[in-house]
Amino acid sequence: MKIISFNANGIRSAANKGFFDWFHAQDADVLCIQETKAQEDQLTDPCFRPEGHHCFYRDAITRKGYSGVAIYGREAPDEVRTSLGWAPFDDEGRYIEARYGNLSVVSFYIPSGSSGDVRQGFKFEVMDWLKPILDGWLASGRDYVLCGDWNIVRSALDIKNWKSNQKNSGCLPPERAWLSAQIGADGGSDGTPGREGGWVDAYRALRPEGQDYTWWSNRGAARAKDVGWRIDYQLVTPALAKRLEACSIAREPRFSDHAPFSVQYAGGLRG
Repeated sequence: MKIISFNANGIRSAANKGFFDWFHAQDADVLCIQETKAQEDQLTDPCFRPEGHHCFYRDAITRKGYSGVAIYGREAPDEVRTSLGWAPFDDEGRYIEARYGNLSVVSFYIPSGSSGDVRQGFKFEVMDWLKPILDGWLASGRDYVLCGDWNIVRSALDIKNWKSNQKNSGCLPPERAWLSAQIGADGGSDGTPGREGGWVDAYRALRPEGQDYTWWSNRGAARAKDVGWRIDYQLVTPALAKRLEACSIAREPRFSDHAPFSVQYAGGLRG
């Protein structure tokens, strides 16, 4: 199976840049989108319902044109979930899950704290609240693929300017420690001990020394100079790690300030 995660930074904007033409050529089983920045009733063009796909959206209800996540799947899921039970997070349209047998595919959009102290504080609240949920999923016996923009790098391998970003949201030591503490030891952290039986960072498992990025600032020709951050992940339960085959980051064509991140797994959605 092939799963793609992509922060569109506006699904209509990405569509206008040719994203869906690119997507049609990818032969993907599931596409997880973050930052749709639209309400579902605004997505009337047929491109937002690709032929041969089942499409599900979770919009932000706090304000229009904000956040939002989606999942497109070639196979109809058994169930779709759009709430984790905490309105401040759910109402911003940051979670959607499609279930296929024993497999759950989640599209996540973790808040950024780059706009100031208030949102950084909310980000820390989300991290604290989310940890027991992640622990519960790990212990559930289900297979999970957590796709999305986590707005956190893990180590110097995941960001071009490591030293100069230590005080910036997304590279703060408490953020990095939190994320790496959810993940099994894989050589990618900056010293935070990994957890036994923890989540597997699919990219890092496949490319232990890789230094590829998934997001670039729109300022200062960052993308052209490859001054980027790796903040888009597919985190998988340990049993799925055995099925990891390959991954890729599609830097070009440019559809967003993020690049689509694809992972190929052995077997299908139902094993």
